[in-house]
Amino acid sequence: MPRTLFIADLHLSAGRPDITAAFLRFMEKEAVHAEALYVLGDLFEFSIGDDEQSPLNRQVAAAFRTCSERGTPVYFIHGNRDFMVGRRFAREAGMTLLPERQVIELYGEPTLIMHGDTLCTEDAGYQRYRRITRWPWLQWLFLRLPLTLRLRIAEGIRGKSAQSKQDKMMQVMDVNQAEVERQMAEAGVRRLIHGHTHRPAIHDFSLAGRPARRIVLGDWYSQDSVLAVGPQGVELQSRAFEELS
Repeated sequence: MPRTLFIADLHLSAGRPDITAAFLRFMEKEAVHAEALYVLGDLFEFSIGDDEQSPLNRQVAAAFRTCSERGTPVYFIHGNRDFMVGRRFAREAGMTLLPERQVIELYGEPTLIMHGDTLCTEDAGYQRYRRITRWPWLQWLFLRLPLTLRLRIAEGIRGKSAQSKQDKMMQVMDVNQAEVERQMAEAGVRRLIHGHTHRPAIHDFSLAGRPARRIVLGDWYSQDSVLAVGPQGVELQSRAFEELS
């Protein structure tokens, strides 16, 4: 049966080999059989530029490359953690970079896909941080720092954010429903798929008097979270890592 898969918020890092192993099993056993795979941001815990040729980065790129070469196109939208992933990594991974908001035709239903952080408009501090970190000149300067210095900066950020899953989830405010409806109306869709909040769920509501749906992908801290969409409907799946071995 044809289906398209969506994942987000894996936060892959060398310090969590269990997540990497679960991701690689998913790519080998499930993604290669899909019609398409969409990664909606925060694939990595932190990205410092495409010149970081770490074993993890090479392993992830190879998994995507194998998937695309076997006939499953891979699409990637940046998250708030991995917005430095660039064209070089995309080429090596055989994946297509998409803009931060994209409307796709999904089995007859126009669907808006995004990472989801722009929907959290009540978190004013984060929105300011997001605007600053997206400044092209700041990214240009960061990428021209020595790789070793960028690695130290990344390790410092990882150290400060090393908390339990619950604490990490508490850091992320939920979406603003008015902003959800505004962006969906602007895109002309009645279905939205996103990640970022780590609150997997399917929300049905009314948009301009018509049924609408928002599907939220979960994180991969202790289980996988995969959305499968096909002609027959949608299924938001979650399995503990031990169930995948």
